Amino acid sequence: MADAEYHFDTLKIRAAYDPGEHNQAVFPPIYQTAAYEFRDTAHASKLFTFSEQGFLYTRVTNPTVDVLEKRIATLDGGTVGLAVASGMAAITYTLLTLAENSGRILTSTYLYGGSTDAFQKLFLQFGVAFDQSPHIDDAKALERDIKPDNKAIFVETVSNPTGAVVDLEALSALAHKHGIPLVVDNTFAAPYLLNPIKYGADIVVYSATKALNGHGNLITGVIVESGKFPWDNDNFPQMEENIYALRDRATGQECSPLEVFPNAAFVTRIRLRYLNYFSAVLSPFDAYLALVGIETLSERVAKQVSNTQKVIAYLEHSPHVAWVKHPSVKSSPYYRLGQKYLPKGAPGILSFGFKGTVEQSEAFLAALKLWSYHGNVGDARSLIVNSPESTHSELMPEEQKLADIEPNLLRISLRLEGADDLIADLDREFVKVFRAKGAGHAA
Repeated sequence: MADAEYHFDTLKIRAAYDPGEHNQAVFPPIYQTAAYEFRDTAHASKLFTFSEQGFLYTRVTNPTVDVLEKRIATLDGGTVGLAVASGMAAITYTLLTLAENSGRILTSTYLYGGSTDAFQKLFLQFGVAFDQSPHIDDAKALERDIKPDNKAIFVETVSNPTGAVVDLEALSALAHKHGIPLVVDNTFAAPYLLNPIKYGADIVVYSATKALNGHGNLITGVIVESGKFPWDNDNFPQMEENIYALRDRATGQECSPLEVFPNAAFVTRIRLRYLNYFSAVLSPFDAYLALVGIETLSERVAKQVSNTQKVIAYLEHSPHVAWVKHPSVKSSPYYRLGQKYLPKGAPGILSFGFKGTVEQSEAFLAALKLWSYHGNVGDARSLIVNSPESTHSELMPEEQKLADIEPNLLRISLRLEGADDLIADLDREFVKVFRAKGAGHAA
């Protein structure tokens, strides 16, 4: 199918799959196999030198995973995708590939706590340094933070849990001015709400556990390459490094990923190096689950956006709420950017300030009936969590302050239940907790 001819909702169901190539199976089958028979020695040789597309070992390629990779790349407008075993694996492989051999990554203070913790404590052991700039909202000021050995700018399109929205066009222009790619984590918006490549992003990463799958039943990550970045600009010699597996069969001449796959060189290098040998491999069954989830992506996310607006309207008028942070809130410093980059609505992740004591906050969380209390925002069920003490507990108090995470912050992930039921649950427990305080009872 000519993907350019179809709309998003058609592509999320049909892109990158031809039943005729899979025994007429209506849905992509689960190829639960470790390896694949070669037709003959010539076929084997072509597969091992990547001169023919196909499958040789599931650690590197698999038909079910292949459909997932191609479908997400299509939805994002990229040239190629790579599915791995988690969102953190997607981030790790991407940034190690860019900055291997002692490079630096310029990033934001508004990041998932696990990313920040890994950047500060693990990547340094591999010679990769990170500069978390407070100027991510101001491209002119941010330019002063770029150093000669910077290899990328890395940001989240919509941050967790405060809903900061980045100016993709400004950041991509800045990155390209200095010959480095813009890498974005688009986990929460997903390609339904925001297509970062359209605004100049070069590499998009996902925890596909979250919005893309949306059912809380698998862990997976995806890397999408735009195919537009000039890797031969002398800043990335590793992209022009010859790999023996890519040699010309006739001459034996070794080739680089850039020579063999000019529009997919970055992902190809990750596949041949990091996925092949570090092996955060996505299982075929998990790829199948992800494909099932993606088929309802638009409907699920649209419902989440609708639920979010209703819950925000309630929270903004609650006497027990100190503040609400979400790009759709008109007082948000990211309201304008949200309107520009998220015209269908902002993701269902928001935070609010609990106007009470720690004991009351804990009692409130414990008493809620409908809201789940856990850390996975990629579920069909709505959740609430005290992020400073859970999802961002790796961060020291001063780091939480830089990330705009206040001590009384509660994070909400709006999902698919009835909004009126969710609001009623919040309201009932607010009343109970604060009535107990007024009556002199322990919260």
